[in-house]
Amino acid sequence: MSRLRANPVPPVAITVLLVLAVGAPFQLVPFHTFQLAMAMIYAVALLGLNLLVGHTGQISLGHGAFFALGAYTTAIAIQHWDTPYLATIPLAAAVTFVLGFALGIPALRLRGLYLALVTLAIAIFLVPLLKRFDGLTGGSMGLTVTKPAPPVWTGLAEDQWLYFLALATTVASFVLVAGMLRSRVGRALHAVRDNEIAAEVLGVNLAHYKTLAFAWSALLAGVAGCVYTWVIAFVSPDSFAVTLSITLLAGLVVGGLGTLWGPLLGGLFVMFVPSLAQDLNQAAPGVIFGLLIIAVMYLAPRGLAGLATQSAHWLGQRFRKGKTHAH
Repeated sequence: MSRLRANPVPPVAITVLLVLAVGAPFQLVPFHTFQLAMAMIYAVALLGLNLLVGHTGQISLGHGAFFALGAYTTAIAIQHWDTPYLATIPLAAAVTFVLGFALGIPALRLRGLYLALVTLAIAIFLVPLLKRFDGLTGGSMGLTVTKPAPPVWTGLAEDQWLYFLALATTVASFVLVAGMLRSRVGRALHAVRDNEIAAEVLGVNLAHYKTLAFAWSALLAGVAGCVYTWVIAFVSPDSFAVTLSITLLAGLVVGGLGTLWGPLLGGLFVMFVPSLAQDLNQAAPGVIFGLLIIAVMYLAPRGLAGLATQSAHWLGQRFRKGKTHAH
């Protein structure tokens, strides 16, 4: 895997992005507000997948399974145990963290295609497994929960409140991962990704950091699944088929592997491109979706985040040359 680095974003750009994000639900119709909330939920899931694939160099085709576990943990806690909504986030995070860590242990002996097949198998058998426990998961019919109501003092509509819950979760997740990548843990993960043998010689505990990457990746997917349940208010096994895992991986590659902002662009891609493909041709949305992925990867091999970085660099060079010629 080529050496990929998280591209820093100027503070001004981050501030502008946050201002636009805060103002968006007051300018958009409820359906578009819902779509943006879903894009941010997918971005959190992709942030975890990026931590594993882009920053540690491990392969996973089963990330949708952890997304589903977080969603079902939340739905079961609300439906059967009357758990407060905010309490379901640490619960879903803890469950998926433990299961991700457990998966990371046998994954230590696997690499490349073998690891991809094992993670794919998890995504495949999860759906029939969820259907077997009718009393707990609702079986094929799934579970319906009540959406969290906005506090009266906010004056927000339901769609706006759900949007801000998704936004707060997304911002917190990106801040957490950005801090992790700048720390000793981030440097160790990059060392494992770039050259495992050299990293081990330098004293990096491969087993520790690989399992840690799986655990944190699963945790973020679980948190995304939790907020998904809040926003959708319904979970069913068929919503988390193996195609979800493949779509998430495709969205990450399109957004930009190993970059901090690639998951955000990938979340927008995962949310809006399938609906765009559906609008263009209802008979073959999958074909159009696949062709769009091929086109993006041909035009931007490093993903949309890499394309944005290259474009900004090119514009900066042109601007500096223009100033030089002016003088």
